[in-house]
Amino acid sequence: MSVLAKERILSLIEIEKAAFQKAKQEGNRGAAWTALEREHILGQAFLWLHIRSHVAMLRFALTQGEIGEAIGQFVRLVLAPLGNMTGKLPRGNTGRSNVSAFAPMPYPDDLAEVLSRSDEAHRQ
Repeated sequence: MSVLAKERILSLIEIEKAAFQKAKQEGNRGAAWTALEREHILGQAFLWLHIRSHVAMLRFALTQGEIGEAIGQFVRLVLAPLGNMTGKLPRGNTGRSNVSAFAPMPYPDDLAEVLSRSDEAHRQ
């Protein structure tokens, strides 16, 4: 992956982190989860960012009293390194416990171009 593509992904992750904080402060649980999901989709190909996204989801689930989601995030924290080390990641997966941890999903339209380029670079 080019340095430029990685920098673009990192800047998009920062935007999603800010969107999460804003939504959380406003008490907008749905928007907060959406921002966390998008952060996961963006960072999934990078081990540290992938783990960090699941830690953020676990923390948020616990603060919201979502025990089922918290358990799902704990399981995903165990699985994430294996997926990154083997290269068997379900691209586009939101990272939430309400979807299979193994199911690829379509990228959000506004992220598809940068992530598709990232996928191509990883395959080369």
